[in-house]
Amino acid sequence: MSSQPPPTRVVLLSGPSGSGKSSLAARSGLPVLRLDDFYKEADDPTLPLVTGTTDIDWDSPASWDADAAVAAVVELCRTGRTTVPVYDIATSSRIGRESLAVERTPLFVAEGIFAADIITRCQDLDVLADALCLRGRPSTTFRRRLLRDLREGRKSVLFLLRRGWRLMRAERGIVARQTTLGAHPCDKAEALGRLAAAAAGRCRRSPAPTAGEAARQRT
Repeated sequence: MSSQPPPTRVVLLSGPSGSGKSSLAARSGLPVLRLDDFYKEADDPTLPLVTGTTDIDWDSPASWDADAAVAAVVELCRTGRTTVPVYDIATSSRIGRESLAVERTPLFVAEGIFAADIITRCQDLDVLADALCLRGRPSTTFRRRLLRDLREGRKSVLFLLRRGWRLMRAERGIVARQTTLGAHPCDKAEALGRLAAAAAGRCRRSPAPTAGEAARQRT
């Protein structure tokens, strides 16, 4: 009698914008689900604003469709394929849809700045292999993010500078929040090691840290 293939699981890869999630996911060699493609569109009335400004707060989880993202993760885990939106950040709109298949691959990566926000739901649905949060120097993240966003023409220069400065000051708090949600904070080398362990079936999820543990990790 032939053995059943192992169930497909997901590694949720979070971290501040510009921390290197996309490049690390590509280096892993695993199939990748881009969670940023589940942003809401610019005409969505539920989009939040940055306090005291007219800028849309694209760094708030309220700017993102968590329900659709979870549905796609679960469908990939259970059927090996799903259909996902194609999102254009420059115009803040969905410009199409595309098929994504992982087939019999036992592990894939779902990466995005809001990945930590669906850790508990994925764990409850029994599809989670691991959850990671990339962290580094805020100044390095600022530089990497700004160069990428300017190169890709994501938004106006003034918007990108305002956002970049705000995110650099908030970066440690962003990492702390994602850690509290259950993501393991790590650098790229450790993240690649945990991805390899998860792919080999050796990774074991640990419970989310307590508030005291999260505070110690921030120092």
